[in-house]
Amino acid sequence: MGNEEEFQELLQHIAPDPHELSQRQRFLDWSQIDNERLTRHAPRLERANRQFIDALYERLAQYPAPAAILDDPATTARLKHSQCDYYRRLWHSPLDQAYVLERLRIGWVHQHVGVDLKWYLGAYRMYLDGMLEALLEPSPASDCFASLIKKVFFDIGLALDSYGAAQRKALQDSEARYARAMRGANDGLWEWQLEQDQLYLSERWTSMLGLDRDSLAPTSRSWFGRVHGDDLPGLRQAIDNHLRGLSPTLHHEYRIRRRDGSYLWVLVRGVAETCSGGLRRIAGSQSDISQRRAAQEQLHHAARHDPLTGLANRARLGELLQQALQRQQRPGAREAALLFIDLDRFKLINDSLGHQIGDRVLVEVAERLSHCLRPGDHLARFGGDEFVALLDDLACMGDAERVAQRMLDSLHPPLRLQEQTLAVTASIGIAALQERGHPLDPLQAADLALYRAKSAGKAQFARYSSELQQQAQRQLELQNALAQACSCGELRLVYQPICRLDQGQPVLMGVEALLRWQHDGREISPLEFIPCLEESGEILAVGDWVLRQACTQVRAWQLAGQTQLRCSVNLSSRQLQQGDFAARVADVLRETGLPAASLVLEITESQLMQDSAQNLACLRELASLGVQLALDDFGTGYSSLGYLKRFPLHIIKVDKSFIAGTPQDAESLAISRAIIGLGHSLGLTVVAEGVEQQAQIDFLGREGCLYAQGYWFSRPRSPDDLQRLFSGEDCFDGLWCLLDASPQAVRP
Repeated sequence: MGNEEEFQELLQHIAPDPHELSQRQRFLDWSQIDNERLTRHAPRLERANRQFIDALYERLAQYPAPAAILDDPATTARLKHSQCDYYRRLWHSPLDQAYVLERLRIGWVHQHVGVDLKWYLGAYRMYLDGMLEALLEPSPASDCFASLIKKVFFDIGLALDSYGAAQRKALQDSEARYARAMRGANDGLWEWQLEQDQLYLSERWTSMLGLDRDSLAPTSRSWFGRVHGDDLPGLRQAIDNHLRGLSPTLHHEYRIRRRDGSYLWVLVRGVAETCSGGLRRIAGSQSDISQRRAAQEQLHHAARHDPLTGLANRARLGELLQQALQRQQRPGAREAALLFIDLDRFKLINDSLGHQIGDRVLVEVAERLSHCLRPGDHLARFGGDEFVALLDDLACMGDAERVAQRMLDSLHPPLRLQEQTLAVTASIGIAALQERGHPLDPLQAADLALYRAKSAGKAQFARYSSELQQQAQRQLELQNALAQACSCGELRLVYQPICRLDQGQPVLMGVEALLRWQHDGREISPLEFIPCLEESGEILAVGDWVLRQACTQVRAWQLAGQTQLRCSVNLSSRQLQQGDFAARVADVLRETGLPAASLVLEITESQLMQDSAQNLACLRELASLGVQLALDDFGTGYSSLGYLKRFPLHIIKVDKSFIAGTPQDAESLAISRAIIGLGHSLGLTVVAEGVEQQAQIDFLGREGCLYAQGYWFSRPRSPDDLQRLFSGEDCFDGLWCLLDASPQAVRP
């Protein structure tokens, strides 16, 4: 860097701005009058200035330091000439920006040539003393003022010594702190002279790699030659971006080779220095980040793997699935498939044995399933007791079925955990990643196939088909439509008569309210929409509506003359789980006026088995209201006979599947006879469902079953149809008659 460039760079740090310059002038009380006063007296002091300069240089020659600078007569003559111009400006020039710039330049020149500040101040003191003598007549006062100037300048020199020493101390402290910080940071320093390709590396930089500084050539090849081949282009690009001004600093992570051949992850930071001549160098530090990178890799692995089984988790499965789908787009790609695996009745293990045993089961199952995979396949834990296997490069989808069967077979041997021996089965849904070239959500497709396998009885696999998608779409449409069915008036109730067999003559004693749905001009089967109501939770609102409608209708018929008519309403398991359900039933009875004894609430065996403590409490509360409780479809479930004594039941209904086989089928005959006998022995009213033949009526009569319902008596009828029969506007089918009004008529 030349002298002028060096001075211009210094000005960026020391030149006062206009505000600072104005502030200094105000503090000195400087005004235009001061400038005019100096200019007016300047001519008479020209001779005094020249005399002072001669005297000054004679005086300086008496001291070794300045005498060394003035040993050349030509140099002395040039300095005297500059000094003369300096004092001329002192008297003539205003305190503007040009004056400040020139004075700063003179100070920099004196410092640059080695003139110490004390000689600079001493010369000024001598100058003021000489000008005082030229301006004023000698007097004791002027002599005193000259002495004062000497002492003031002596004090100024001491003050400047303190300022300078303090600044040097601060600089030393700052450099010491920086050195300690760099030692503490354990960073290596480097500097690269770009034009000459000269590289400086600190001892820490080289020791970080197990190298000796003397073993490396001082060029960039010593650096870049050790960078990992995969990382070198990125490092060069990062440096180039910074040098081109595309990034404010150099900040890049890469791997560099150690002396033993292993690679170290490092972070390089740097800043390029610029000047008027262009780029000169780039310098910075290099930090060992291997521990942080290892921790990041561990976190990255943990974020994509299940902590319990060590398998890939859902996030990692998404990555693998995306990669597999991309491979499917390549020409000649073979089949790929997903297996969605769900353990059967796993909740029972957690609930009965605890989550610790449940976790061990999941670990064992994961290990068994993993052994069933082919090289290149992947197994992930999707969540809970769900696993997903990604099978790639299949010759055909039959290979996926063979893997699924191996998985089912691997779970056949019981699991032995501590003192427990557990039988675990699974259901598996299989779906191709692409269905005949059509876009497909493989996870959704495999999940639909899993649902099919579960519905078919569990412990088996099922393949996805487009029909499953259509069924799911249909169910979604039904659920959406059901949400609006009540408000749209699409739901209605029909009533099927329940008769008492009185000496061969059926007598109407009650009706069962049955829900019907008319949507888009057609009747939707209850077998189709009732499960949708259960799954969506809409069964609660619809169930309340059914109960209220049925109680209101039957009470209207009672007030119209059918005083002993009963109303049977089917309950959902969700309704029984509501803590305030019995209170809501009591509200409905009170609001509609229907006697509690006229209401029969029907439940199934499966409902008794779900949270029996809650169900028992609810049923007992209903029974305390006087409501009759009936067990529907008895014999088709898995409940023990102990439930008949434990729960406050009044009625059992023999399922139509048993009645349909009587009296021809011996097994149906025996089961029906046993259920009827069991009900009578427990003091329960027995009602036969699905009666459609005279022979079945005769069988029930012989067995003493006095109550029945079915198509033999009547199909479910609308309220208007039944009302016309009750009022005599229409004729009976001839198979049953109206119940009389006597209380005895309703008793078994």
